[in-house]
Amino acid sequence: MTVRISHFLAPLIAAAALLSMPRTADAQADPASEPTVLAVGKVLPAVVNINTERVVRRRVRDPFEDFASQYFGNYRSRPREIRQTLQSLGSGFIVDPAGYIITNQHVVERAADLKIEVTMSNGKTLNARYITGDEKKDLAFIKIDSPEPLPFIDLNTPSPNLLGQTVIVVGNALGYSSSVSRGVLSGMKRDITIGETEYKNLLQTDAAINPGNSGGPLIDLSGRLVGISSAKMAFTPQGVPAQGVGFAIPAETVRDTVVEFKRIAEKQPLPKASPNAGETRVSYAERYFGLQLQDLTPELTDALGLVAGKGVLVSSVESESPADGVGIERGLVIYRIGKYDVRSVAQVEKLLERARTGLRVDFTVGLMRTGGQSPRLATVTLTAR
Repeated sequence: MTVRISHFLAPLIAAAALLSMPRTADAQADPASEPTVLAVGKVLPAVVNINTERVVRRRVRDPFEDFASQYFGNYRSRPREIRQTLQSLGSGFIVDPAGYIITNQHVVERAADLKIEVTMSNGKTLNARYITGDEKKDLAFIKIDSPEPLPFIDLNTPSPNLLGQTVIVVGNALGYSSSVSRGVLSGMKRDITIGETEYKNLLQTDAAINPGNSGGPLIDLSGRLVGISSAKMAFTPQGVPAQGVGFAIPAETVRDTVVEFKRIAEKQPLPKASPNAGETRVSYAERYFGLQLQDLTPELTDALGLVAGKGVLVSSVESESPADGVGIERGLVIYRIGKYDVRSVAQVEKLLERARTGLRVDFTVGLMRTGGQSPRLATVTLTAR
């Protein structure tokens, strides 16, 4: 016997059948199960916001002094000293449960003179200390201390980094913590030049990288590390506006560099306990002699017309300090301490780390300019306060 279904009943029966089927489509549309949400939730506990702060003292001349000198001869008043707090924001992520954090070197540059604060995803803020860095790779290592093991991103299982795969930027974009942007891996083996430094073998992505993202992780949909967000291109070298062109340091480079950084960390002595854990570290040059110093980068050397590869720049002199008392001024260069030539702030700090009150130290200061001009150098003796 053949049963024929009326044309009017067929649609009703089909609709009933659809309603009785399991609602798998709705289950897949649940935002909590989206791959991006799962990947971000996996890595976010290990991502940190980095806030660096440095107090800079600057001596400001009274404009009347220049006027008086022009019309009344050698007129000199004591410059006013102002203190300016410089802050920078960036991102990083924990790579070891002991609290080691990888970030960009440009996020924590000159970190020996900085107060570094790290804010975890749960809002807890901890002080961090600078371990080491590599300017050529733009990578740096800092550490926080915790009584318990910390969540971390495993560097031994990096993303395969396939062209066109989905990637996610996680970090502190524009100061907004736990920010996320998404795009694709749009290029590999890119070389870019920033200033006079060339960075090679970078990854390219169209995921939005904003100020504050530097040093944060670029991950795939499994939560594996693709690279470290480092830079974005706003304009081409020819001045053409660019959009959706960001760069990241590959995960393999990060992994190999962290191995080197850990070896350095193991050789460093444990930091001495400080009664004021939140206090900004004061350099030996500033503490004993009232000097704030700055490395002479190639840009500074060229701008000031100085001989390359020699000395450190005096960026500030504290009023009524030993350095001020012998006439050392901002803008001069220190070339020797005692019998040792100096070429970096780190080297100066190493030489002065055993300084004590009452110690007398010879500083050779002046300006050695290019172009065959005779160097103007003088040796002055400073007594540590």
